[in-house]
Amino acid sequence: MLLPRPDSAPAHSPRPPRTAPGVVIVTGSSGLVGAAAVRRFDALGHRVVGVDNDLRSYFFGSAASTSWNLARLREDLPGYDHRAIDIRNEAAIGALFAEFGADIRAVIHCAGQPSHDWASREPHVDFAVNATGTLVLLEAAREHCPKAAFVFTSTNKVYGDAPNRLPMVERDTRWELDPSHPFAAQGIDESMNVDQCMHSLFGASKLAADVMVQEYGRYFGMRTGVFRGGCLTGPGHAGAELHGFLAWLMKCVRDETHYVVHGHDGKQVRDNIHADDLVACFEAFVDAPRCGEVYNIGGGMFANCSMQEAISMCEEIAGKQLSRSYVAEPRRGDHRWWISDVSKFRAHYPSWSPRHAVHDTLVQIHDELSHRSRSRKLATLSH
Repeated sequence: MLLPRPDSAPAHSPRPPRTAPGVVIVTGSSGLVGAAAVRRFDALGHRVVGVDNDLRSYFFGSAASTSWNLARLREDLPGYDHRAIDIRNEAAIGALFAEFGADIRAVIHCAGQPSHDWASREPHVDFAVNATGTLVLLEAAREHCPKAAFVFTSTNKVYGDAPNRLPMVERDTRWELDPSHPFAAQGIDESMNVDQCMHSLFGASKLAADVMVQEYGRYFGMRTGVFRGGCLTGPGHAGAELHGFLAWLMKCVRDETHYVVHGHDGKQVRDNIHADDLVACFEAFVDAPRCGEVYNIGGGMFANCSMQEAISMCEEIAGKQLSRSYVAEPRRGDHRWWISDVSKFRAHYPSWSPRHAVHDTLVQIHDELSHRSRSRKLATLSH
């Protein structure tokens, strides 16, 4: 028995693409952003080829597997073409790109190792997935579809802990940027320094990939776009302790799992962009791509919260209290305050704006977690 799923239709309705439908390759296609991209570009009439070998289960354990999301994509999208390829496999990626060649309209690169803490456990794997895997994809695109748009899901962690040098003011539930600072009105823009600061090994591997994507745009004239995201979120997130801020927090509240708050008095601020809002950015870029462009992207001033504020919202939505403890030492390189200034992207693509507020996103996450729990119980009973 299949229960009806919570409504997760994109808030930004897909519109006919400006370019003729073709092949869109999406890496990390069973993950949060990748799956949203698969659905969006499929709705636009493209043939979508997904690349995902569920490395997330290797990184974070079987509970973080994205196999459930793959099953949904196959159920919902009859034309979806899935390939269980590792992006580090140069021969397999090359063969995939050769198969479709110039018919490839876009590469939406969402695959990666996403955790600060995990990267320090296996630095070789982290760098190979994030940096070398990106290079493999860029070279395949340069050889087989150099005119295709290439979208890279980067991260604000490329700025390391440089944002922590900004002047802060402590409020009751959050840190705020000093109102006199130029970033206070709209958030942190792309002029923030990426050098001579601590990034975490994850931040360093993503920065290497980020710069490489820029270079293929500037050096080879490829249509590459780098999207330095804040917290990426939504009901499709397989949240785990080491990755997935809002999804993991809501899971802990709902399932009565203990949660540990690390540092900054729980007042650290994050902006949060729903996967559907982010993928709407990708669509806009693919329709009118640029060469080697970089964008800070996130919920911005519209969708942000502190840890304390997120906990309160989760407790209110779930009707439960979070069991939690506090560790004074923050995670290394953790930002005390991050809000993305999205004005550059909006200037280039003025039809876009974020649609999902934090509270609305948390309601979606809660409802999706409840749906998955009921589905598991029914599956157990049926056996």
